[in-house]
Amino acid sequence: MTEDLNTQLVQVLGRIYPGEDLDDLARRVIDVVWPEGHAPRITQRAPSNDLWSQDDSVLITYGNSVLDGVHKPLDLLYDFLSERLDGVVNSVHILPFFPYTSDDGFAVTDFEKVEPTLGDWPDIQRIGARFHLMSDLVLNHVSSQGKWFNAYRQGQPPYDGFFFEADPKDDLTMVVRPRTTPLLQEVETANGPRNVWCTFSHDQVDLNYANPEVLLEVLRIIRLHVDMGVRILRLDAVAFLWKEIGTPSIHMPQTHAVVQLLRVLTDFLEETVVLLTETNVPKAENLSYFGQSNEAHAIYNFPLPPLILHAMLSGSAKYLRRWQATMPPAPLGCVYLNFTASHDGIGMRPAEGLLPGTEIAQMIQTLTNDGALVSMRTLPDGTASVYELNCGYYPAVARTFKGAEEWHMERFLTSQTIVMSLEGVPAFYIHSMLATPNDLEGVERRGMNRAINRHRWDYETLLERLNDPESDQAKVLHALSERLKLRSRQPAFHPNATQFTLALDERVFGIWRQSLDRRQSVFALHNVSDETVDVPLDALNLIADAHWHDLLSGEEIHPEIETVALAPYQCRWITNTP
Repeated sequence: MTEDLNTQLVQVLGRIYPGEDLDDLARRVIDVVWPEGHAPRITQRAPSNDLWSQDDSVLITYGNSVLDGVHKPLDLLYDFLSERLDGVVNSVHILPFFPYTSDDGFAVTDFEKVEPTLGDWPDIQRIGARFHLMSDLVLNHVSSQGKWFNAYRQGQPPYDGFFFEADPKDDLTMVVRPRTTPLLQEVETANGPRNVWCTFSHDQVDLNYANPEVLLEVLRIIRLHVDMGVRILRLDAVAFLWKEIGTPSIHMPQTHAVVQLLRVLTDFLEETVVLLTETNVPKAENLSYFGQSNEAHAIYNFPLPPLILHAMLSGSAKYLRRWQATMPPAPLGCVYLNFTASHDGIGMRPAEGLLPGTEIAQMIQTLTNDGALVSMRTLPDGTASVYELNCGYYPAVARTFKGAEEWHMERFLTSQTIVMSLEGVPAFYIHSMLATPNDLEGVERRGMNRAINRHRWDYETLLERLNDPESDQAKVLHALSERLKLRSRQPAFHPNATQFTLALDERVFGIWRQSLDRRQSVFALHNVSDETVDVPLDALNLIADAHWHDLLSGEEIHPEIETVALAPYQCRWITNTP
């Protein structure tokens, strides 16, 4: 044990558990994270931008996104990754692959096992040996039917103190949450009836982190997952972790202290482990999880999905550009995770204050006319507000505000190219990579809006589509794969390379990227409209005497010409290196 590690643990634990024996608690934390056979680094890993590069990109998928009724889904996933995405992405986020009872894996019954219908730990480890593996640390809650909650109801220590209780008479009016179901659920226990806190659903019961035994148990799980090859820990729903009666119970100081504790521990791990916080909230709240470069390594860039979607539907990058121009670069040792789609819907909370209400209403109207669904959340005053739009991203851009259906695929590819161009690491949901249609049958069969974007492909059918060069699936996967491979060779697309937002025609979203060594510049231009737009070259500030060309088209760009044309939904990556 290093003295510096112990000192830092005592300090941060003191902000979470001021009444505890902090030296003893720090010792217990170290024993859990570094059991026999493990040892911490002698020196703490310093914040740097060396944990990622332009080679990094992430695929987001469920363990059973592809099925054939014969092979283990994790075997099929490994085959798909190896055969179709090798050299395209180098990281894979497998959504919760543990035994569960609801919410497609986010009501976990046992964090120490792999869901048997998917496979087992060796199958997870095989994927982790070939790709950087991301797993979900579902910090906030567990299944109401899991072993922890069953032991709680039976009054078995230490689980009898594992869950957060409240009284229906308590003042809970300030509580912020993303659902409309009742917050408290009454359950019978060996100690009589209790009302337990359920932020998300009554099958997802919130843990009580005021009890340090809960934290220690979660750290044991982290140790197991790291041993099994996990290298990116997604801290699911972390914003709701700490509760106090009479407060909003979101983004509490103790929550940030817990993330700081995890950062200290990962900084001392021999294994390189990255912390990613999942906080689907407005900008300032989301950015707060970088801390002072002492909390999350990475945060989701949650405003991107609604802002890019609005740009593609409206034909104007006005609001996307305005937001991006005000975004700070990620601090040293930190990075943004950029995406447009995930297993959830298109979150609308991050658009609050960024898009006018009339524009949001038009987005909702346009998408729902095409079969998209809407999920709501309850506000503190008891009213309901739009929480997310439920649809796939490929079908989301099927038509514009004007009703135009032409250029569907080009619109989609532009939306994904923007994600590749921005400062940060790009991430792509499997159903975006595969141009998957909305699964309306899945919604009807499963009775949940989010099923619309959680299709499970029959693997044989999928391979037939991918082997047909005229299918949407083949065209989209090929185009995105080629652009990602091209992107990975450009130092100017390092996740922390310089970025400047260009003031261009509002139909064009343009940014300038410059490599960390300042040798390469890329002017990334994206026409979000169905019109041809001429961009003045003097707005790009091309360095004289350099050879400029468009990486995407191969076209040479001569600085002496006055403008460069962008066809409808065309993207250009204009660079000064071969």
